[in-house]
Amino acid sequence: MHPDTSNDAPTYGPPDPAGDNWAMAAHLSALCGYFLPFGHVLGPLAVWLFKGRQFLQVDHHGKEALNFQLSITLYLLISMILIVVGIGVLLVIALSLFDLVMILVATIKTRSGEKFRYPISIRFIK
Repeated sequence: MHPDTSNDAPTYGPPDPAGDNWAMAAHLSALCGYFLPFGHVLGPLAVWLFKGRQFLQVDHHGKEALNFQLSITLYLLISMILIVVGIGVLLVIALSLFDLVMILVATIKTRSGEKFRYPISIRFIK
């Protein structure tokens, strides 16, 4: 049984390697943003839409990845506006690095069967 690290996260059934791989892919697919415009949002969205109903862990992790990437997009837009004031450049760099690190942490935690929740993530999709 997968460990439960959050009280409001769904309960998984027995470990399912295919579901775990797809859940991991939900987080890793955000890296598509380095190659495609809006790929950081479209990647997790595609994984969640296509596999979220088939695997409970993909439903949870897909929503988490999508919410985090939407939040990061919002924060980056605000940071770009703040470039006029002078602090926006540092915020854009910090958010970009934070995004990359959190994607990797989420992938590792998901692979070990944990129900990861991103910090500073707005819950657009519940």
